[in-house]
Amino acid sequence: MAAPKLLYLMNEALFFTTHRLPVALAAQQAGYLVHVAAPYEEGPVEIIRRHGFAYHDLPLKRGGRSILGELGLIASCLWLIASIRPQLVHHVAMKPVIWGGLASRLLRVPAVVHAVTGLGFLFIREDRAAKLIRRLIMPLYRYALGHGNGRVIFQNPDDLALFTRRNLVRSDTTVMIKGCGVDMEQFRPRDHAADPPIVMFPARILGDKGVHEFVEAARIVKAEGIPARFVLVGRRDPANPTDVGEAAIRQWEGDGLLEWWGFRTDMPEVLPQASVICMPSYREGLPRGLIEAAACGLPIVTADVPGCREVVRRGESGFLVPVRDGRATAEAIKELLLDPELRRRMGAAARALAKAEFAVEAFVADTMATYRAVSPWPSRS
Repeated sequence: MAAPKLLYLMNEALFFTTHRLPVALAAQQAGYLVHVAAPYEEGPVEIIRRHGFAYHDLPLKRGGRSILGELGLIASCLWLIASIRPQLVHHVAMKPVIWGGLASRLLRVPAVVHAVTGLGFLFIREDRAAKLIRRLIMPLYRYALGHGNGRVIFQNPDDLALFTRRNLVRSDTTVMIKGCGVDMEQFRPRDHAADPPIVMFPARILGDKGVHEFVEAARIVKAEGIPARFVLVGRRDPANPTDVGEAAIRQWEGDGLLEWWGFRTDMPEVLPQASVICMPSYREGLPRGLIEAAACGLPIVTADVPGCREVVRRGESGFLVPVRDGRATAEAIKELLLDPELRRRMGAAARALAKAEFAVEAFVADTMATYRAVSPWPSRS
């Protein structure tokens, strides 16, 4: 009997290599022929192919709203699935879940797994356009997630509750897997902290990630004469409506508020240079950057919102501040900057929490168990 095929439908090739690679390797070891479909990015695609996975280009634009573009994406999903004939498709993130899920149902793929990795700006914004799009995509979600042999993975209880409350998913098909797992040996505490201390924002430079509140906090802390460096570590994301332009970032640098280190692939070395991690996001699935920071034994300041609150124990491993509140963010940062013992104690608690709840081994085991719940085909484990 031919080996069964597992297809990952992704919104980014980079996201596959950073968030799904360990699971794909475990599936390959279990007997699956692994296929990955995502928009082409040279470096990540090279990694995908190097591991023996089949790669397929997917014409997906995350921020695109063109009707013709979305119809082309649906057609590509239908053609791809019909050509590969996978026994299992794992859809990851909003567009792959909706359009890939629709295609998988129409083509009667034997088994599917959906990963709701966060609800994005459409569920954060309350303007008329966002509300209209939400109303339009709800029935699409309901159809895509209604496969007769599927599971829907959620990363936090708030997203799961929202989907069940709106009857978008049957409760008996839901699975809770917190985050995507972090290698606790790769991400670990190291004595690399800088002097003066660094307050680090490790995320894409987006308004919805709380970058404006981070900048406001930097302005407040520096105005009070507290020695600290504020650092952005991440890339811009022009596909996102809340992307911050380079001119604004350079202006912040010119004003002496912060440094921008850009996108980095060596985060196990970068994170330990920080003394405090701050990402006051407006909403998340479950942010890997904060899990990595916790694994490195760093205290965290983040917003008390879905996804972020799962990574921090209030007052134990960090501070949860009101969303969109730069002043409260600054006060939490100041408390940590002025108390090295508090930083040490919270950092140790963050490391313990990461090891207990977010180790990559548990993530891989839970995801493989989800595959086995719908897909009996691989013969070895």
